[in-house]
Amino acid sequence: MPALTNTNRKILITGANGYIASWIVGHLLQKGYSVCAAVRNESRGAQLLDTYKSYGSKLQLIVIGDMQKEGAWDEAVKGVDAIIHTAAQVNLDAIEPKDIIDPAVRGVLGLLKSAMEYGSSLQRIIYTSSCAAIRSTSPTKVVSVSEADWNDESVKECEERGKEASGLAKYAASKTLAERALWQFYEQHKSQVQWDIVVLNPPWVFGPNAHTITRPEQMNESNKFWFNAIVKGEIFGASLLSSPGHGWVDVRDVAEAHVRALETLEASGERIIVSAGSPFVWQDFIDVANSLSPPPYHTLTKGVPGGEAFRAVTFVSDKAKRILGIRFRTMEETTRDILRGLE
Repeated sequence: MPALTNTNRKILITGANGYIASWIVGHLLQKGYSVCAAVRNESRGAQLLDTYKSYGSKLQLIVIGDMQKEGAWDEAVKGVDAIIHTAAQVNLDAIEPKDIIDPAVRGVLGLLKSAMEYGSSLQRIIYTSSCAAIRSTSPTKVVSVSEADWNDESVKECEERGKEASGLAKYAASKTLAERALWQFYEQHKSQVQWDIVVLNPPWVFGPNAHTITRPEQMNESNKFWFNAIVKGEIFGASLLSSPGHGWVDVRDVAEAHVRALETLEASGERIIVSAGSPFVWQDFIDVANSLSPPPYHTLTKGVPGGEAFRAVTFVSDKAKRILGIRFRTMEETTRDILRGLE
C-alpha cells in the first residue's frame, strides 16, 4: 500500500484533544496536512483550535459524541486519506475486567467497520497501542522484549481472577485485546480494503504539553506521576530504584513517529515499539533534574542518589530507528522541557 508522500492530504485523528494526539495534530499541520480532529464534544476541541489557530481552516473539528455507538465513525471516515486512531475509552475504576476490555475492543472494531464501509479514499490507518500490550511491566527478572511479544500474562490474570485482578492487569489486558482485535479484523478483511495498517506501541510517555499550562494539576496523568516523583518524591509506596523499571519516551518523538508511519512505505503492516531505550527508574529522572544547569525553578527531591537500581523490562526499539528513522530525545531534554513549561 502506498505511503502518503503528498502532504496535501486530509488526515482524521481520533481523540484529538488528548496529550499525545494534540502533539500529532501540530506535527501534521507543520508538514502541510489538513487535519480533521475528532473530539467527543466541542468544548474538548476548543483548546486545540486555540493552540493551532494560526493554521486556520487546515484544522477542523468533528464532534463524534459516543464512540461506542453503532456507526459513530461512518461520516468521519469519508473523504480522508488516512486515520490516526489514538482515542481509547479507559475506565480505570472498572471492577469487572470486561468493563474496561469490552469498550476498548468495541471502539477499535467500530472504527474499522466504518473505514471498510465508507473509507473509499483511505490509504492507511495508524493505531496507537501501548507497550502494555507487549509485556507485563511487573516481572521479577530482567527481560528484553520485542514486537513479537504479547502480554498474555495480564489477559490470563483477568480471566483467572476476574474483579480481583489488579488495575494494571485490567488496563494492560484491554490494550492487548483491543490491538489483537485490530490485527484479526485486518487479516480477515484485507482483501476487501485498499488501506493498510501500522501499529505503534509506546511505553510511559512524558514531555511538555502542546498547549500552555501553568500548574501541575493541568498535566496529563503520566506527567502528574512524573512530577510527583521527581519534584515531590511521592511514588505511593513504590521504590525510586525499581519503579517503573521499564521504558519511556518523549511525547514529541511519539508524535513524530505517527507522522513518519504515515509517510514510510516500509511501515506497512508493521508493529513498532516507540521507546527511548534503556529501562528507567524514577531515580534516573531525579538525578538528571538535579544536575540541570541552571537549576530548575522547582525545589526537587534528592531521592536515593547512588543506589542500586533494578531495571526489569527493556522494550527493544530497533525497528523504530530502522524503519521510521526516529532519533529519540534524551532524558535531560525531556526533563528540562517539562520543568521549563511550569516556570
